[in-house]
Amino acid sequence: MSNQKTPVAIEEAKGKLGVLLVGLGAVSTTFIAGVAAIKKGIAEPIGSLTQMGTIRLGKRTDNRVPLVKDFVPLASLNDLVFGAWDIFEEDAYEAALHAGVLERDLINQIKEELQAVRPMKAVFDQRYVKRLNGTHVKQGANKMEMAEQLMADIEEFKRKNECDRLVMVWCASTEIFMTCTAEHNDLASFEKALRDNNPCIAPSMIYAYAALKSDVPFANGAPNLTVDVPALTKLAVDAGLPICGKDFKTGQTLMKTMIAPGLKARLIGLHGWFSTNILGNRDGEVLDDPESFKTKEESKLSVLEYILQPDVYPTLYKDFSHIVRINYYPPRGDNKEGWDNIDIFGWLGYPMQIKVDFLCRDSILAAPIVLDLALFMDLAHRAGMRGIQEWLSFYFKSPMTAPGLYPEHDLFIQLMKLKNTLRHLKGEELITHLGLEYYD
Repeated sequence: MSNQKTPVAIEEAKGKLGVLLVGLGAVSTTFIAGVAAIKKGIAEPIGSLTQMGTIRLGKRTDNRVPLVKDFVPLASLNDLVFGAWDIFEEDAYEAALHAGVLERDLINQIKEELQAVRPMKAVFDQRYVKRLNGTHVKQGANKMEMAEQLMADIEEFKRKNECDRLVMVWCASTEIFMTCTAEHNDLASFEKALRDNNPCIAPSMIYAYAALKSDVPFANGAPNLTVDVPALTKLAVDAGLPICGKDFKTGQTLMKTMIAPGLKARLIGLHGWFSTNILGNRDGEVLDDPESFKTKEESKLSVLEYILQPDVYPTLYKDFSHIVRINYYPPRGDNKEGWDNIDIFGWLGYPMQIKVDFLCRDSILAAPIVLDLALFMDLAHRAGMRGIQEWLSFYFKSPMTAPGLYPEHDLFIQLMKLKNTLRHLKGEELITHLGLEYYD
């Protein structure tokens, strides 16, 4: 029996798609430079599901496996236009050199494209990111005025670059740890808090509000609270806009969401998982502040609890020790190193260990995520999808979900959910992997 359905009506990806980036640091410049290099044919889009991924359609015996970009109507890389806000004046070329992620030779081959991206003045408040001190920042009487300035930036960028559509992706720093308060519960309270300069409104929330008020989908690449509050999630639904977050899944947490599902699948027990990181980029400097680290720690710690389900498997996972450390070590730059010591036990309780030393490049892993999110969020908008896009959990450490619904962290389940959403949009049969029909 087929569960094929009528395709969802999706508007054509006509004209230019403006990608607005909050922050023009290591991640954003690596993303912009990568797209420019790929368009010139001097690099490949490695790590990008939208550009290199395939999707199976129908039965295994049907041999229908198109590229994702040939299956759903995504914007072309040739139609992308980049804009950004940053607390420093450097253009994308200077910022890329300063970030030190990419080799100078590659950066020089795309110098013209990078120099074309000059950041707009940012909304910034050092109380929320204590280790940075921006000089290229907006001034205003209150936070609502700041939001209005951002809306004006968005409108001007769209007009100047002749964009048909826009998306916004937060690629800036991790803010101090915040929880939801009464001011976040509804739009009227939120807007009053903006006008009152209430400290419960962080800069990232101002960007999210400005985006949603400007008909722009918003993706949150940091663990900040940002758009994950009732006032803004409802605003997104009411405005017919997709939102997603939080915290790009790169590095150590990416490895956890690969390894932990394997342990659980084979019913291998866990005594403890100790994780430590050293990194020396701007992200590392920001996370050297205990309040910003708290935000990141909450995001990283939640993964194992949700995957392993100690309440369901108490013999295997009850009271396991999970410790996460991040240390700022300037000589390492963007080349983060993550160590994991995993104490496990198997048959008859006999102990074993797994040790992982992941010498990764955070921005190299994050850049294709930014590309995929920009293209998929634009697709979702054209398909009439609104509110939280849980199908994009694949890209996040701390996925947003509907209230009361626990997040799915297992990378492989997340990928199945993403691809089944694409099949659903195109009216194709969903893949369950039951496979009984092959043996009838």
